This record gives sequence, structure tokens and C-alpha cells, in this order.
Amino acid sequence: MPSITLYHYPTSAPSRASLLAARQLDLDVEIKILNLFQKEQLKPEFLKINPQHTVPTLVDGDFVIWDSHVIAPYLVTVYGKHMQSLYPSEPREKAIVDQRLYFDVGTLYARIRAIAFPVLFLGETTVSEDKKKSLEEALDWVDLFLKDGSWVAGSNLTIADTAFYASITGLVATGYDIKKHSPIVSWLERCKKEMKGVEENEEGAKLFGNAVSSKLKPGEL
Repeated sequence: MPSITLYHYPTSAPSRASLLAARQLDLDVEIKILNLFQKEQLKPEFLKINPQHTVPTLVDGDFVIWDSHVIAPYLVTVYGKHMQSLYPSEPREKAIVDQRLYFDVGTLYARIRAIAFPVLFLGETTVSEDKKKSLEEALDWVDLFLKDGSWVAGSNLTIADTAFYASITGLVATGYDIKKHSPIVSWLERCKKEMKGVEENEEGAKLFGNAVSSKLKPGEL
């Protein structure tokens, strides 16, 4: 097997999602931490690898790819023949997983990021009601995804779950109250029992949560 390297920053939900996908496959992955706050992603040696200077970035031998919602499907397709349920090949099942992945990047994580980015990088200390309502709408949709199955894309754990888990655990770590979203609460407990790498993810989620909550006025989330 070629050497696999993941350029990673633990506070980043997409980065943690890629690592969770690798952990489900029991892949031997070399982790290289890039501290985004210290702008290590802008070093010339990393820009040669990924000119877009983002994490996660996966290097698999002479192949380089970035974006967690591409990395996870790639890993299962190439290295997960024994665990195809993580990213099924049956067209309709695969389409549901893809839809959930696109929902994460375009809606769920995007709405969490819309709150967190201005706090972490632009000095904001409050969160608008519009952003809170938008986030609640996304969480309501996740509840609906879980209505008819144990997992977000059906009856099996998939890479859609690893993506959602990374996003939502970061949100929970900020102190955001999700108790009214009982399907999500039950699903989180199921993930903790059945998903590999959750302890590692929790460490990064806590770093993210502490970074956000420490900059917000009390009670903002």
C-alpha cells in the first residue's frame, strides 16, 4: 500500500471528518498537523502540495486531493472494498450518501461555519438571530434524515455519518443546546458506541468549541 499522509488541523470539522473516515477503514495514515491560526498552511512547501492551502489535504503516493467530501469517498472506493457499506456502490444508496455529503458542505457545516468564522477570525462576539434560526433549520433537517433510520443516510453507518458527526460534535462543544433535537441526540450516542475514532474526534471538537465559546459573550449560543 502506498504511503498515505493527511494534512490535518484538529479544530477543523472537515479535517476531522476525513480522519474519521480513515479510522473506519483502519488505514495506516500519517498525520501532519498544520496550525491554521499560525498560518502554517501558507508555507511554500505546503503550497506546492495544495495551492489552495486548505485542510484536510490527502497525499496518497503521487496523488493529491483535498476537500473532506471528496477524500472520504476516495478512501472507501480505493481502500474499502471490505467495507463498501460506508459508501455503497448501488446507485440509489450512493446517491443518498452523496446528497447528505453535499448537505453537510453546503448547509449544515456551512451554517456552523457562518457563526464560527466571524468569531474566530473577525473579532465578533455575538451571533445574530438570523444565523441561529438558519442553523436550527439545518438541524431540523438532520432530525428528518434520522426519522426513518438509525443513520443519516439509511440503515448503515456511512461516510455521511462521519461528516455530520465531525460537524455536530464541534457545535455541541461550543455549548450549543441540542436537547430538543432528540433524533440527533440518540444518533450521537449511537455514533459514540459504533464509530471508530470518536475519542480522537472529541479532542479536536473540544478545541474548536473552546475557541469559539471563549470569544463569545455569555449566552450567545
